Amino acid sequence: MNRTGSEVGDQLKLQPDESVAGVLRGDRRSIARAISAVENETEAGRAIMRGIHPHLGRAHVVGVTGAPGAGKSTLVSELIGEFTRGGKSVGVIAVDPSSPFSGGALLGDRIRMDRHALGEHVFIRSLASRGHLGGLSRAVFRVVDVLDAAGFDVIIVETVGAGQSEVEIADVADIRVVVCPPGLGDDIQAIKAGILEIADIFVVSKCDLPLADRTELELRYMVGLRKDRAREPRILRVTATSGEGIAELVEEIESLARAAGRRRQEGSRNRMRRMIAQEVGNAVRQRLHAMESETFNQLCEALARGELGHDEAVQAAIRLAVNGGAGTERGNN
Repeated sequence: MNRTGSEVGDQLKLQPDESVAGVLRGDRRSIARAISAVENETEAGRAIMRGIHPHLGRAHVVGVTGAPGAGKSTLVSELIGEFTRGGKSVGVIAVDPSSPFSGGALLGDRIRMDRHALGEHVFIRSLASRGHLGGLSRAVFRVVDVLDAAGFDVIIVETVGAGQSEVEIADVADIRVVVCPPGLGDDIQAIKAGILEIADIFVVSKCDLPLADRTELELRYMVGLRKDRAREPRILRVTATSGEGIAELVEEIESLARAAGRRRQEGSRNRMRRMIAQEVGNAVRQRLHAMESETFNQLCEALARGELGHDEAVQAAIRLAVNGGAGTERGNN
């Protein structure tokens, strides 16, 4: 659903109250326009977010992550089909790499999911990562909330595929699926300290290829190293191109969703907490980077000379950002 010139023009006329009402009744055009508004951080987008907040906490959010080339998009396409056959409505957020020329999403994921795009109970949206590390776009939290308010039963967030940094999916998703293709070798070692800890389900993808058995054994060994031994993830084998293992994967996702059902509102609140914390961090970082402050320069120089400890410098920088560049005396720590 690329933004056209007319859609951009529509944003200028967007009425937040009408848009919120449209989102709540599941109107596809209203959903698309609301997502554009919140993704672009417009004033209308902020008003829409205020309007939908009382209506959140109904959807289960499933994160699908893993190394590039693991087959995530093909897997998500099959998940859409299986969920809809079971009577579920599905919203999909495919976070694509940003184009180095336009900053927009490259839309590769949407092409692979194209056969579902016009389904009555399916809504698919690509978001550009816009250079954001961690495999997610800054707008993902907000877009998840729009789809939640629109009444989708399941929201699938597929990440860019950036290795260990994709642990960020844990902040967004209720259920995290990590996709591992055969032949990862040393790559499994690379992910163990990050993605390994956040996974609820491991999927050994492309099981019709050689080395699938070895990959499964390596994952079982790595799972044994997890710090949280009380929450042991399932390891499932899937060949998405043939549909093998898809039904079992959906059954496991729904089992986890049922277990978390009574905590949906809590999950929504926790997602808001993480979103606010992330946005505060981004705002402080951007303000410091843009700041032309002699006080900030002196703070950096004091740290370099060893006159300030790291923690002292960080606290002073936070105060400096909050005060808008006003002088911050060391003695006020």
